Amino acid sequence: MNSALSMGAHAAWHCARAFMLMLAVLMTGCASFYVDTATRDVPASELKPVAQAAPVQLLFEFQTKGVQNSRATDHLRSQVFDQVKASGLFSAVEDKPVANGAILSLKLNNVPLSDDAFGKGFVTGLTFGLAGNQVTDGYVCTIEYLAPNQKAPIVKTARHAIHTVMGAKEAPANGVRAETIEEAVRTMTRQIVGTSLKDLSFDPDFR
Repeated sequence: MNSALSMGAHAAWHCARAFMLMLAVLMTGCASFYVDTATRDVPASELKPVAQAAPVQLLFEFQTKGVQNSRATDHLRSQVFDQVKASGLFSAVEDKPVANGAILSLKLNNVPLSDDAFGKGFVTGLTFGLAGNQVTDGYVCTIEYLAPNQKAPIVKTARHAIHTVMGAKEAPANGVRAETIEEAVRTMTRQIVGTSLKDLSFDPDFR
């Protein structure tokens, strides 16, 4: 009995030690973040101007694997609202119903693209950063614009990604390094929202 307890305690100690090593690797700056280059910044000047801008109610939601992430939604809400306002596609952007009843729904969904992200980080931790790994998170932005007196919305979708490199691995050729994960997420959000708004502006049914 004592032997079994001893073996169990020994195994638990090794697991805890490995986990602490993984955290140490991440906390000492061995994780670097890169914003994918396939989706780029889209200035408002590249959007197609509307003949007569109208007000819209903006509904924004950040999701993780399709499930609402309230904390991330609150964190990015003001950035998304400011960007939609600056696009010039609408005369006013409100968080409540507007007189004409127009609604712009914008959902940003974080979908991990790399299998076993935790396992890759765990291996990196065990080897003190000598074994490099790359984890990629995908993002899908879906815009639905329901115009006044219309039953079917205009739907536009854009995609993006953030690459996280851990340990001794070269930077991805398709990524631009961000100083922090905060910078990476905000850059990704700006670019993917800009791309979605541009696609919406050029839709023939958007007036």
